[in-house]
Amino acid sequence: MEINSEHIQANIEKAKLGDQVAFTFLLDFFWNEVYGFMLKHTQNETDTEDVVIQTFAKAFDKITTYNPEYAFNTWLIAIAKNAYIDMLRKKKSSLFVDINEDDNRQAYNIADDSLSVEDELIQEQNLSRLLECIKKLKPQYQEVIQLRYFQEQSYQEIADQLDQPLNNIKIRLLRAKKLLSEIIKNKKDC
Repeated sequence: MEINSEHIQANIEKAKLGDQVAFTFLLDFFWNEVYGFMLKHTQNETDTEDVVIQTFAKAFDKITTYNPEYAFNTWLIAIAKNAYIDMLRKKKSSLFVDINEDDNRQAYNIADDSLSVEDELIQEQNLSRLLECIKKLKPQYQEVIQLRYFQEQSYQEIADQLDQPLNNIKIRLLRAKKLLSEIIKNKKDC
């Protein structure tokens, strides 16, 4: 099946309405392009994977703000650049990472996106509900979610800590996210 711009735009519109199949289509269709772009910048597959996953997570979270006057891949690349800069900021706070002057300038040219008091309260309530949903997962899935998203460990760090092959961790995390998504979708109050 040949994929044209109308097909892509139709999936974007479906994704804006929360269609998970459309999200999956967009992820599959644009993954390699965003991944290739970021790999050129990071020169590191692990960092690239983290940035690309964050890119699509942010894109799908904010997809209703996408302006169809611009190419979707351009929008994704802009998000990826910001995710990369965020990653550089986190690494800069570490004593073990050397940041060059260009990276430093880029990091400080980002607008302040700190949350208001109301936003923080809403985020805390949402986090509380999310934690209730996570508790409904099997322990093996709770563990990888906790290590990845709450302790912010890399896939390799999780694999080393759990003494499991890296691909097993990736698959377990994908499965955990899918199960968590189903729990959230089926239970409004977890």
